[in-house]
Amino acid sequence: MTSPTQTAIFAGGCFWCTEALLKGLKGVLSAEPGYVGGSTPKPTYEQVCTGNTGHAEAVRINFDPSVISYGQLLSVFFNTHDPTTLNRQGNDVGTQYRSAIFYTSDEQKEEAEKLITELNSSGAYDKPVVTEVTPATEFYVAETYHHDYYERNKDKAYCQIIIEPKLEKLQKTYHELLAR
Repeated sequence: MTSPTQTAIFAGGCFWCTEALLKGLKGVLSAEPGYVGGSTPKPTYEQVCTGNTGHAEAVRINFDPSVISYGQLLSVFFNTHDPTTLNRQGNDVGTQYRSAIFYTSDEQKEEAEKLITELNSSGAYDKPVVTEVTPATEFYVAETYHHDYYERNKDKAYCQIIIEPKLEKLQKTYHELLAR
């Protein structure tokens, strides 16, 4: 008998990075980039990039909780982006690049809020964590050319300068969670 899967939705800046980081973890069955948290129905990438739709670039993950826990996913999420910058990740600026957790259950909400409180209390970061924790709304899958962006564009400067250092950190810090 297979265990039921769960869904997690994380926004950690550019979804190209978030997808590349999370899709290689054991127990992650799928990771799809998309848009969540806004008011415009079926937004396009161009619309989201204006910052006017309210959506965040995010990744929806289906995972097997018997292989990887939601807490482990949260740990990877918080350690592979800067959760202390409001509406910004590096050079990407705007509400579409905010740090956010879109929870799909009360348990996810409680676990995320508890971890943020612990991170802030422990002084894990020099500044307070500003990651928003909000209920998941309609998730709109991004255009096909955004899927597997890193895998298809490893030679591009963005991938080499931004994504590869994050992947190296992931490999050093979470090697036991990696599928490959």
